[in-house]
Amino acid sequence: MTTYFSYPDLNLQTELKRTAEAIVAPGKGILAVDETNEGIGKLLAGVGLGNTEDNRRRYRQLLFTINNLSEHVSAVILFDETVYQKTDEGTFFMDVFKQQGIIPGIKLDRDVVPLFLSENEVTTQGLDDLNKRCAVYKKHGCRFAKWRCPLKIGEHTPSVQAINDMANVLARYAAVCQSEGLVPIVEPDVLLYGDHDIVRAQKVTEVALAALYKALNDHHVYLEGTLIKPNMVTPGQGYKKKATPEEIAVASVTALLRGVPAAVPGIAFLSGGQSEEEATLNLNAINRVQLKKPWTLTFSYGRALQASVWKTWAGKEENVPKAQAELLTRTKANGLASQGKYQQGTLISSAADKSNFGKDYKY
Repeated sequence: MTTYFSYPDLNLQTELKRTAEAIVAPGKGILAVDETNEGIGKLLAGVGLGNTEDNRRRYRQLLFTINNLSEHVSAVILFDETVYQKTDEGTFFMDVFKQQGIIPGIKLDRDVVPLFLSENEVTTQGLDDLNKRCAVYKKHGCRFAKWRCPLKIGEHTPSVQAINDMANVLARYAAVCQSEGLVPIVEPDVLLYGDHDIVRAQKVTEVALAALYKALNDHHVYLEGTLIKPNMVTPGQGYKKKATPEEIAVASVTALLRGVPAAVPGIAFLSGGQSEEEATLNLNAINRVQLKKPWTLTFSYGRALQASVWKTWAGKEENVPKAQAELLTRTKANGLASQGKYQQGTLISSAADKSNFGKDYKY
């Protein structure tokens, strides 16, 4: 018996493809502001503020109301509460994005839980009512979504079980997103934790990508209407020798060439705990490396765009303009790096060299 498979109708394909391509427009990338209330609460505590809805809103307002933010930021990833928040003047943040020409998206995963009978591995939850949530966010103006599935490198990990779970969860999420008109960003995050070398990290990344795109194909996901947010290929945080940006570039692009189809419009790297300057230099080297690159290669950074903002703001209203200037510095640096045009040391911010690595970091 012949079984007929299809993709979304042509109008939906066109919408998904246009949105995906707009997110990875030349010289632009994604600002990830999708920290959970628990995650942002720790950051607020660091500047002496309580984890209240208004304090979380004040911080996000600082970021979203910057003049010229859209010069190097094409899109923002939001947490649920942010979709409904307003500025001090009563303007919804979603309307602020529309005025600036920035595309809003939403974090859809509901964090990780232990993967049964694994060696301290995890699975990501949130699929049960996903179609309903996608429809609600689309109605409120979101045009894309993000879902993270982390993988740990250890002596016996990641296991086949964890890799297959990651691939199938991301594929199911992506298919549901597209059915509701949202561009899915898939995030297979091979974590920085561990003392493995760059060769091991590259191999694990390649295996993860191969499993992911097999599952996306099995679920009939329209690749031209998707993006991927992968890790850069680096040695583990505890490895004895640090890799150069050029070594990271070769390993990262090679792994991507072996696993990510050319039909995917763009790759927006996560920073994964790198310092702000490291994340910029590595992205710059990735775009300069002399290898085939059939996709746009850009950034989707959270900590690597905001560390200097938090340090400068320190929870004080009088520091808002300086904190906003720090974010513009980082977005400009990474906008240049996404084109291979960044010059080291020319756009340094207050926390540029500070590591953002944290074991079991809470997103």
